[in-house]
Amino acid sequence: MPYDQSWMGDGLIGGLEAGGIAVVAGFVLLAVFRLVGRAQGWSVGLEIGWAYLLGVVLAGGGDLWNLFYFNYGRLQSLQLLKVKLAQVHDPENLGLRVLCEFIGAALGVFLGWLLFARRRPA
Repeated sequence: MPYDQSWMGDGLIGGLEAGGIAVVAGFVLLAVFRLVGRAQGWSVGLEIGWAYLLGVVLAGGGDLWNLFYFNYGRLQSLQLLKVKLAQVHDPENLGLRVLCEFIGAALGVFLGWLLFARRRPA
């Protein structure tokens, strides 16, 4: 889900801000999937997997799409490339921002797992 990134910094600062958004998204999604999973009888691995996947898609979907598009899309003219690059916030550090979003979603899910995990009787 692309969101307005005009307020974000450039470079590492922007990557850390995007990662912070992904941490919150991963944490909230694990809490939601924990509630749904308990009612449905899901395993913890299924809850974690869906929370991480959806966290990456929601928090970093726009940047991930731009990274994919610039690597594999057919840009037939220099003018089209300039137009597409003008629509992206900080295109020079797009890969760093995507990496921070992947790590942030994993960290958010991990923190949620630490908080919500309960020992089950053997």
